Amino acid sequence: MTTRTLEDTVVAITGAGQGIGRGIAEAFARAGASLVVSDIDAAAADATAAALRALGAPAQALRVDVRSADDNAAQVEAAVRAFGRLDVMVCNAGIMQVKHLLDLDAADWDRMLGVNVTGVFLSLQAAARQMLTQAPRAAGRPRGKIVNVASVAGRMGAGPIASVMPHYRASKAAVISLTQSAAITFAPQVTVNAVCPGVVDTAMWDAIDRDWSALTGAARGETWRQRVAGVPMGRAQTPADVADLALFLASRGSDYMTGQSINVDGGLVMS
Repeated sequence: MTTRTLEDTVVAITGAGQGIGRGIAEAFARAGASLVVSDIDAAAADATAAALRALGAPAQALRVDVRSADDNAAQVEAAVRAFGRLDVMVCNAGIMQVKHLLDLDAADWDRMLGVNVTGVFLSLQAAARQMLTQAPRAAGRPRGKIVNVASVAGRMGAGPIASVMPHYRASKAAVISLTQSAAITFAPQVTVNAVCPGVVDTAMWDAIDRDWSALTGAARGETWRQRVAGVPMGRAQTPADVADLALFLASRGSDYMTGQSINVDGGLVMS
């Protein structure tokens, strides 16, 4: 049974319709949080909210394009309207594309950084504006917490696959940098940290494997198998593995942490 460490905690999560975002939302629901979940796919957001309510959590859903400042503000406003405040913002929404560096065009670059970087910036900015105006839950605690979803792809060379995801890697490196800037800006009232997943068994990695195989002529599944084979923990990562770290960063136990981007990747990248 999951310990209900987030009772009376209000959480907003972007990109919660599937994959890591939904996994984080379900973990937070089991921990007792009240949630507002969003996705650019309204039906997917609704499905996540229904699943959270089935777990016993108060949950609302809405469609959010994270590239829109108004949409991000609307998610924060929905949380405050429904639950009175916003304690945790998880900036998770992101996209991936497999395409060779020399074949990328400006539209590819702009879309990737628009969702993965501008989206995080607008989400955390909207959340911080609210958090800075509210009292902490208890004396000496932060007024709110922001958790960004980056990636180990923003840290390392990544080998041959780096040549077909340069814009993704640049976007995640930017999220790590933005996490540090925001942490300095909002300290000590609001903490800002990031999680850096590795090879996560989600639909996004299915698409990476499919598209990378098409470029290289490798058999479907081979790219995935090679990446998982390099993980010291001996298995692929699950959304629940990422959610466990996000839960900690949302909890009282991380109150003295800010500006950190933490790898949760089974040892794929060690530092």
